[in-house]
Amino acid sequence: MTKVSVLSQTGASVGEIELNDSVFGIEPNEAVLFDAVIAQRASLRQGNHKVKNRSEVAGGGRKPWRQKGTGRARQGSIRSPQWRGGGTVFGPTPRSYSYKLPKKVRRLALKSALSAKVVEQNLLVLDALQLDAPKTKDFKAILGNLNLDKKALFVTAELDENVALSARNIPG
Repeated sequence: MTKVSVLSQTGASVGEIELNDSVFGIEPNEAVLFDAVIAQRASLRQGNHKVKNRSEVAGGGRKPWRQKGTGRARQGSIRSPQWRGGGTVFGPTPRSYSYKLPKKVRRLALKSALSAKVVEQNLLVLDALQLDAPKTKDFKAILGNLNLDKKALFVTAELDENVALSARNIPG
């Protein structure tokens, strides 16, 4: 069993906790982590790109000149793709880029990410995260006590309104 020290809000060690090896002790699978990140980033894409094809461009319902006898090339519409102002052939249409990974792969990716944090010693466990009032200053003090100056993810058992309000205005 992997052991991690439990810290207080002041940054002092108050004990140790044993982590489940089936979650925190596996060999991190970088390929699965990569796939999970790509799937999440693909789901964030807006996908509302759109161009008009020849039937969607305004106008062009009448034949520009007769079929024969002018010496010019035959044309059926002024909105066909070879004309200036005409429609686009096989242009982008709105679509969703999101896709789902299989459930076992998603679970393996989460376990790999947590195990990688344990291996890199970037996983901190707090005994309690409680604030008396929603004050960003107090939350920044806790971050300073824990030496967290870069991005950090806080996972709590249940939603604490004071913690959520205190942390929402901190970048990173």
